[in-house]
Amino acid sequence: MALSEHEQRLLEEMERNLLQEDATLDQKLKRVGSVNRSAGKLVAGVLTMIAGVGLLIFAVATQVTFMGVVAFIVMVIGLVVASSNFRLPELPNTKFQGGGGSFFEDRWNNRFNND
Repeated sequence: MALSEHEQRLLEEMERNLLQEDATLDQKLKRVGSVNRSAGKLVAGVLTMIAGVGLLIFAVATQVTFMGVVAFIVMVIGLVVASSNFRLPELPNTKFQGGGGSFFEDRWNNRFNND
């Protein structure tokens, strides 16, 4: 269902206003848009993994160990190709608070220093 010209203008105006109000949102949206590099890599990776599974089934049926190893390598290559299309989200930066030790280190020190 297509938007009318009036609705399209309103949507574009709302987008411009939102991006003007929040500059960090604009940067985040640009980074997210560049994450999906190509659907071709994903498709090629999935097809390679399917071919690897097919080879593995064939190797089990014919009881050829070497072919099973090759099938496993093909599946791993397919997984690497498919997952290279994605990027993990960035973790927020947290500033370390405290006196130089972690929570568990502090508990360890408290346990053995307070005899």
